[in-house]
Amino acid sequence: MRTSVDFIETDRLDAADRGAMYGDGLFETLRVVGGAVPLWQRHAERLRASTVRLRLATPDTDAMLAEVRRLAGGLEDAVARITFTAGTGERGYARPRMAKPTTVITVGPLALAADMYRHGIALRLCDTRLGDQPLLAGMKHLNRLEQVLARSEWDDARWQEGLMTDPQGRVICATAANLFAVLAGRLVTPPVDRCGVAGVARAELLGAGSVHIDHLSPQQLVEADEVFLTSAVRGILPVRAFAGRTWQPGPVTRHWQAHWCGIGLPLPNSSKDSD
Repeated sequence: MRTSVDFIETDRLDAADRGAMYGDGLFETLRVVGGAVPLWQRHAERLRASTVRLRLATPDTDAMLAEVRRLAGGLEDAVARITFTAGTGERGYARPRMAKPTTVITVGPLALAADMYRHGIALRLCDTRLGDQPLLAGMKHLNRLEQVLARSEWDDARWQEGLMTDPQGRVICATAANLFAVLAGRLVTPPVDRCGVAGVARAELLGAGSVHIDHLSPQQLVEADEVFLTSAVRGILPVRAFAGRTWQPGPVTRHWQAHWCGIGLPLPNSSKDSD
């Protein structure tokens, strides 16, 4: 793993950093392919919009991209994480007036399992629910304890991901991905205006195709014709099993996998992965 803090190569972070103390900050996780970051504009837009909402300093996204590319040098396929915090300060929730933000960037090699894309993954329903908080909804802020608790519910290899619901029991997302389902010919994804993350892969689909934003119950999901997850790093993941229902990857899922490859984010061993 290659790491820089404020654009200097080091893995040392000030113990008084507000990101570590209070989760006061944001992060982006992105895929780097041959030095290119195909979804960079969407990552940068979300980061800038989220800093406005959290009243953080304006990030230097050009410098961040340059540092990601530098750290990814020599890696054909890599995953990078940009963490942007409110900086260091005294004890207490109040931010210091002149706080200087902290930028932490880590980059490492990425290996994706081809079988997930060919045959799909199995999901379980998590007991941990997402809290209803529209002030933070959609953002990729550093407070991920709901997802941590949800992911700690299982270590059984039968399931590769878990679905999380809102307080009303409606399915919102997976622990680390957005959710899409094909229902009666309509491609649907749940709203994330009260909880959940507005993923950049989700934004790519919303911007490139006909997608309806609507609530989904677990029962509707079981009755869907196709189900898949989206993630900026993992791409388009078909779902093969959930709550006793099984699927084969369908034409809508395959269409979006092809779109993913077309924007420069290839599937692992993609030449061998068509059914």
